[in-house]
Amino acid sequence: MAIYPPLMPTHPRMFTAAVVRTERISPTFQRVTIASGGLADFEWRGMDHWFRLFFPLQPGGALLLPEVSGRQWWKSYLRIPESERPHCSNYTVAAFRRTGDAAELDIDVVLHWHEGALSGVAAWAVDASPGSPVGLLDQGVLFDPPSDTEQYVLVADESGLPAVRGILRDLPSDAVGTAIIEVPAPGDVHPVHAPEGVQVHWVTRHDPGEQVGHRALQALQGCPTVRAKAYAFVVGESSLATQGRRTLHRAGLAKNRITFSGFWKA
Repeated sequence: MAIYPPLMPTHPRMFTAAVVRTERISPTFQRVTIASGGLADFEWRGMDHWFRLFFPLQPGGALLLPEVSGRQWWKSYLRIPESERPHCSNYTVAAFRRTGDAAELDIDVVLHWHEGALSGVAAWAVDASPGSPVGLLDQGVLFDPPSDTEQYVLVADESGLPAVRGILRDLPSDAVGTAIIEVPAPGDVHPVHAPEGVQVHWVTRHDPGEQVGHRALQALQGCPTVRAKAYAFVVGESSLATQGRRTLHRAGLAKNRITFSGFWKA
């Protein structure tokens, strides 16, 4: 039996939209803004609200989307001929704005280079022209602290930055805790809105070949004492997520008070 995150919608909705602009916001991030009238009905919940992003593999190609029935969509997706099947990957809502009868949604895409060239979502994010079609399948929120949470511990690499940034923005004003964010370049460090009681620590890798998440784990191991009623959210590269969870559990935090997710694997 599949186990779904508790805050995932029972009947996720597929939205369609189009690219309206794309811009480089730091050395490692490209922000793509999409918009449509239908997005005005998107029930944005803040925090780390995430979705599945679909777009045509070929620029200018038609967007064929899977049928969604309840939480089921994958089999329908695979039935789309491979030559016409859209790309699909998971992203966090970076920002959401209603504009009259429509809405805009920002997607912050991490740029990865392979042999000097961008590929996949990174290439799409940089090259997408206004009017390029996209699909967006709502998946809800992962961040789910117990009601008795006394302290927050947030850990992420660059792939989890949009999620942690959204959580920091939406935490209660009296929240206390620590956020550790690892990024590839000093230029990726930027101001975030966080409660006064949450300390935000940025760590930067010095070598492009350095293991992603290593510095974030080092910073986590040097954190102040984690309370028994803390809640932790650890996301990013797979090893960071699993080792971060292990580190927190060894520090005395119960596994059911840790949300962890490997967004990608090095």
